[in-house]
Amino acid sequence: MPKGSDLLVAALENEGVDRIFGVPGEENLDFLESLRNSSIELVLTRHEQAAAFMAATHGRLTGRPGVCLATLGPGALNFSTGAAYAHLGAWPMILITGQKAVMSARQARFQIVDIVASMKPLTKMTRQIVSPAAIPAMVRDAFRVAMEERPGPVHLELPEDIAGEEVDAVPVTPVHALDRPVATAAALDRAAAAILAAKRPLVMIGAACSRPSLTEALSSFVARTRLPFFNTQMGKGAVTGGSNLYMGTAALSEGDYVHEAVARADLIIAIGHDTIEKPPFLMKDNGGPKVIHVGFQSATVEQVYHPDIEVIGDIGASATALAERLEGRVVEDAGASELRQKILSRLNDRAEEDRFPVTPQRLVHDVRQAMPEDGIVCLDNGMYKIWFARNYRTHVANTLLLDNALATMGAGLPSAMMASMLFPQRRVLAVCGDGGFMMNSQEMETAVRLGLNLVVIVLNDSAYGMIRWKQAVDGFEDFGMRFGNPDFVRYAEAYGAKGSRITAVEQLVPTIEAALAGGGVHLLDVPIDYSENTRVLVDELRNRTPDVGCA
Repeated sequence: MPKGSDLLVAALENEGVDRIFGVPGEENLDFLESLRNSSIELVLTRHEQAAAFMAATHGRLTGRPGVCLATLGPGALNFSTGAAYAHLGAWPMILITGQKAVMSARQARFQIVDIVASMKPLTKMTRQIVSPAAIPAMVRDAFRVAMEERPGPVHLELPEDIAGEEVDAVPVTPVHALDRPVATAAALDRAAAAILAAKRPLVMIGAACSRPSLTEALSSFVARTRLPFFNTQMGKGAVTGGSNLYMGTAALSEGDYVHEAVARADLIIAIGHDTIEKPPFLMKDNGGPKVIHVGFQSATVEQVYHPDIEVIGDIGASATALAERLEGRVVEDAGASELRQKILSRLNDRAEEDRFPVTPQRLVHDVRQAMPEDGIVCLDNGMYKIWFARNYRTHVANTLLLDNALATMGAGLPSAMMASMLFPQRRVLAVCGDGGFMMNSQEMETAVRLGLNLVVIVLNDSAYGMIRWKQAVDGFEDFGMRFGNPDFVRYAEAYGAKGSRITAVEQLVPTIEAALAGGGVHLLDVPIDYSENTRVLVDELRNRTPDVGCA
């Protein structure tokens, strides 16, 4: 007779799961034995947080939930940051945790924490499995909830007595297609009329546009309508190919170069904007452009975002339907092209300066030069993220992965590991600050053990650079942000990886190219200097902020 853990593994196989990431504990042993006899690979990580980041990135890049495993108590709590990462980022994932037996209490309250309650604010759904016979239906429901808009994490807790309980065979619940509602013709007509009436319409591509299934529809929308567009940080790269319509990326909420385009627009078509992301522009009650919200769900009304028109339904279908109404009818905004050249030329300033330590602009320029168009760059969180969001040009969808929702440190290396596993034929590069890298640097061992091809750039300034920048912006003294680092080259070699140290700016491109071509796991220790660039951004925020209020 099968036991509960057998039914759970069979249900996961039925959903197409091929890998589970995690750190098992004694409460998972029945599940682990069932997994050993299945087609699913266990990817053992060195920390539960990294396993959760990998599962979330699987959901982000494939649209199907990644799955991660932890034990009870401390192991399950280590999932918390990864759950929040997926919840705010809208990436589907399944978290499975163990628990002591529910029908007995032979160890009293040892290690017991109410994980279901702790996961409630961090997930779309959290449930304890209390009957083996219910497992197939619960797993099907978990995957459905995780994948429905807005996607996100689902948590299932499997107590050890339920996992080990024998039960009559229960068939798996068939997988069914998830169809999304489409926008009404009236809403589409209303939006199209507003766009055609506008003199300077501007499209914004938001976080929800980065769903893998939307690339073709959104790229076609831009090509057919010829509307100029900009993107949020997490919407970056949702539209494929180079375009003379791209106006830039809103790396900041205001005062950035692209906000000159926002300020002159009389209508913004915000496609896929999710207010969980740091605002790409700030709306006001009076003055400025009107805003059309095109989304899977109604807009979350915030003080800085309260659209005038909404088009609610599948974003891909809405984009296609709008393109049909607009193609050949939009009057070209002659001033947009000139402004675009002005914005992009500013982004090229200092991109090739030869100062050392390396400046962020030169780093972005050289990474772009070394990476092929389909290469995937995964960012951790730090000062450099602003410069990659602004300056790094993408030509293939989902080739720059950054987090502008939870914006947690420590996710860069695990997300790059997942990208390398999913796309072993493509070049993958992680860019991490020294602070963020050290938060999950133990996963270098996992990457080496798995035989991944991966290059990790560690930007070495011996400080938490982003917070130092904010200290400067707010006029505080430089205090409390500096630390010491290990010898990163020797650190990488201790894990069986390769290591290189950049000692001159001209070494950067050839060293990255050699590391990418050489295969295996390679760490590059790159000294970086944010000081001048901190002053540049501070000056821009204080002196260049245009009026970007929106109606």
